[in-house]
Amino acid sequence: MIDAAGLRVMRAIADEGSFTSAAASLGYSQPAISQMVRRLEQRVGTPLVDRVGRTVRLTEAGHALARHAGTVLAALDAAEEEVAALAGLRAGRVRLSAFPSASATLVPKALALVRDRFPGVSMTFTEAEPPESLAALRAGECDLAVAFTYAGTDVARGEEDLDIFVTRHLLDDEVLVALPTDHALASLDEPVPLRALADAAWIAGCPRCRGHLLDLAGRAGFTPAVSFETEDYVAVQGLVAAGLGVALIPDLIARTAFNPDVVIRPVIPASRREIVAVTTADLQHVPAVAAALEALTDVAGSPDLLPTFPAVAADRVDSEAVLDYHL
Repeated sequence: MIDAAGLRVMRAIADEGSFTSAAASLGYSQPAISQMVRRLEQRVGTPLVDRVGRTVRLTEAGHALARHAGTVLAALDAAEEEVAALAGLRAGRVRLSAFPSASATLVPKALALVRDRFPGVSMTFTEAEPPESLAALRAGECDLAVAFTYAGTDVARGEEDLDIFVTRHLLDDEVLVALPTDHALASLDEPVPLRALADAAWIAGCPRCRGHLLDLAGRAGFTPAVSFETEDYVAVQGLVAAGLGVALIPDLIARTAFNPDVVIRPVIPASRREIVAVTTADLQHVPAVAAALEALTDVAGSPDLLPTFPAVAADRVDSEAVLDYHL
């Protein structure tokens, strides 16, 4: 097997014309050079130098190795420099995938933070719900995914092999209910009992979100009548504002896609989803991926992540009367 050290020796002998001069140029002793040449000859199975007294001449095989040494060693030097740049975060690439409400809040600030901290690191982004983003991570099509999970379920939700993933908690996101402003419960300045909405038309989101709605409503004692489905939370609020139904909406998006014709309220029973960053055991040690993870963590923990919830002008009503609504 030909190694880089052997190639460097052959190149030095060709350039310097002797073992002694080659040794001096490489910082080795003359006996060390002779030993390295003999070892290389044993590996390739043919003489590489013709020893004539105190001088040496390269054989045809020796000339071939010396000729190719320049190209090979230049490629190795370039590879070492590129790896050093990646390790030092002077270069690198991270392919990030995130679900829509994270792509409107967490992701832009994290991308900007990585750019500011490490200008040489390139970040690319695609939008995908957790099943698709985790499948892409497993297939090697992305390096890092921002996903979510509800209480009682794992991030893979049985769709992927969870053992290959490493997760980092970013934040807990409260699940709220969106009501049209003229809804009987819209003026309730306290959490809305979900069972009070048993007879309402519902607007559902992604399959994972729809499953959560069915589970939460089931625990409240009813099956929701889903009239519309869309993964676009701007569209969700538009449907709610038009009086076509009510919907569960995460706090992460409710504060950034505010619709003045929609009232956002906490619900009973309370519900939260966990926002996590997901990668693999090996990728988490890649410097650029680690830097992106750190940026996501810092942004998620920032008090400036979400704006203050806009106040909604609504007259208070008798709480007991509201709690009797549809009970």
